[in-house]
Amino acid sequence: MQTVNIHEAKTHLSRLVEQAARGESFVIAKAGKPLVKVIPLAAPEAGQAKRVGFMVGQIAVPDDFDRMGGGETERRLGNDP
Repeated sequence: MQTVNIHEAKTHLSRLVEQAARGESFVIAKAGKPLVKVIPLAAPEAGQAKRVGFMVGQIAVPDDFDRMGGGETERRLGNDP
């Protein structure tokens, strides 16, 4: 994430706002200390990020998932098939 000092932010505010609107957040610092983070309005607030689909393509669920271990479960319950 880009960090800019206050003077640079004032000088290039239009460009920086355009970047933030495209999703490229940045931090404004004073004397090297980060003060604020500029993010687009459409960005989710902290703790509210959507997590649906965050592992797409990283795991696979077997076709027989709902039947896996069924025989073992039946034996443990005393209901041998």
